[in-house]
Amino acid sequence: MSGDSNLNVLWARALVEELVRGGARHAVVCPGSRSSPLALACARAEGLRVWSVIDERSAAFFGLGLAKQSRAPVILVATSGTAGAHFYPAVIEASLSQVPLIVLTADRPLELQGWGAAQTVPQARFYGEHARSFSDVGVPEASDVALAHLRATAARAAATSMRAPRGAVQLNVPFREPLAPVTEAFGEERLSALSKSGRAGVPFTRIVPPMPAPDAAVLESIRQRIASTERGVIVCGPRDEADGFSEAISALSQATGYPVLAEATSQARYGGGPLTLSYYDALLRHAPFARTHRPELVLRFGGGLTPKVPQQWLDASGAEVVLFSDGGALFDPAHRAATVVEGSAVAACAALAKGLTRGPGRWAQGFITAERMARGALEAAFAERPDALTEPRIAREVVAALPAGAALFVSSSMPIRDVDAFAPAGTMPLRVLANRGANGIDGIISSALGVAAAASRPVVLLTGDLALLHDVGAFVTASRAKVPLTVVAVNNDGGGIFSFLPIAQAAKPDEFETLFGTPHGVDLSHAAALGGARFHRPTTPSALRGAVREGLEGGLHLVEVVVDRAANVDDHRQLFARMAAALGEGPWL
Repeated sequence: MSGDSNLNVLWARALVEELVRGGARHAVVCPGSRSSPLALACARAEGLRVWSVIDERSAAFFGLGLAKQSRAPVILVATSGTAGAHFYPAVIEASLSQVPLIVLTADRPLELQGWGAAQTVPQARFYGEHARSFSDVGVPEASDVALAHLRATAARAAATSMRAPRGAVQLNVPFREPLAPVTEAFGEERLSALSKSGRAGVPFTRIVPPMPAPDAAVLESIRQRIASTERGVIVCGPRDEADGFSEAISALSQATGYPVLAEATSQARYGGGPLTLSYYDALLRHAPFARTHRPELVLRFGGGLTPKVPQQWLDASGAEVVLFSDGGALFDPAHRAATVVEGSAVAACAALAKGLTRGPGRWAQGFITAERMARGALEAAFAERPDALTEPRIAREVVAALPAGAALFVSSSMPIRDVDAFAPAGTMPLRVLANRGANGIDGIISSALGVAAAASRPVVLLTGDLALLHDVGAFVTASRAKVPLTVVAVNNDGGGIFSFLPIAQAAKPDEFETLFGTPHGVDLSHAAALGGARFHRPTTPSALRGAVREGLEGGLHLVEVVVDRAANVDDHRQLFARMAAALGEGPWL
């Protein structure tokens, strides 16, 4: 006897058991009746940590953060009806940023579909093309063939979520009554030990993915191209993997003599080598420098670039672009890539660097000199207003306050742009993550909470006020889960990024403010009270650093920094202009 009280209990246990054997270590469960067997199966599964989250939207992004940090599939559980629909935004983000999720949508049985039964909607392929796969496992059946199919389907779902390109998979799981674990005979004695228990310690069906090593012959041809080309750059967009990428890129840049344009979320900026650049956005706004430093070869890693100017410069350069794709996704909207190399980026870097001895020369030195000039101008500008907390200064101070090994989650919109533009690279390693698949501002706090729940290190979130209000319920999640997190919220009372767009001049002032500026007037201390967070409102850079460092000692903290949205555009433009002007007319040697 297995000890399962009824067929639903056995069915749910077998399903969750296979997902754990397939690599899942966390499950995020939302309350519901139809999903009761799944919730209890998760709670009773060995090796699975269960998080209870009230709101499905917050739950899904919490699971997304868990998976981004752990790089393992995370189980999401929702009851029937519209509950699973609230997972949709996070499933989209998981698809576009290649994060493994296993979505279990509990459902009503077939006989209740289409006849007005409460809390019943069509759930097949709920997430359309954004799910890597979909399976309806059918109602529980006490037969060896049905249980074998369930276990094999679950094993395949776990493997599919992790196979390139990673993403979310959906298993629709209908149940008949009883949903509680009441004792009910179901013919257990007729079932084999294999169908009831699976294969101990391993998936019922083990699916071995293909080797991720890039094609050696193609890499050799690229290596030869590098050897004959001095004017090259390495460009690193957003990338989540914690696989030694920073060290591999640093070694490749030293071997090739190519400077590295590394976004904050590339995992190559912080802890990178001496050729890693931070202020390339400002450098490339300086027309003489941008014109004289056009590359002939571009080695492109990671996702799409956040700032427009560097991408426009690359597109206009006429350079040969080689795109390295870990998971098969293509980030080349202008179709400039001549070659796409799939497979491990770290392995590709090692193969390309082998035998190359050019080292940094005059080409790389031009970038390094210009970077030093731009940094000096930025530091001078900040020094002239030592107590001013502008949005660029906030980004710089938050990063500067972080200890080695800390994790920073950055919201889309202005925070990610400010960190990219104004928080310099350094030798101290940091893990910087963001939801840059769909680039949305929904679920930001919940995603950061998931990262914090899976990390064994301090975590800070830098977000805007609108992103915070989009996900204010996450403070309830944080309080219930007792997850420590420091949230730094830039409060400019609205949507600051729209002031940088053409609509700011095209719309009438009242139209712009109502439809795009969207002032809210919310006192964010109330959000802190919602989750029992300690509230800080620093007004100087030193006070901001102190608040962040205090938050890193533990607990839930909300640090609100109030800024002037009307002045923000001028602050940015003046800083970029000053950094560019510092370059002069060259030469940059």
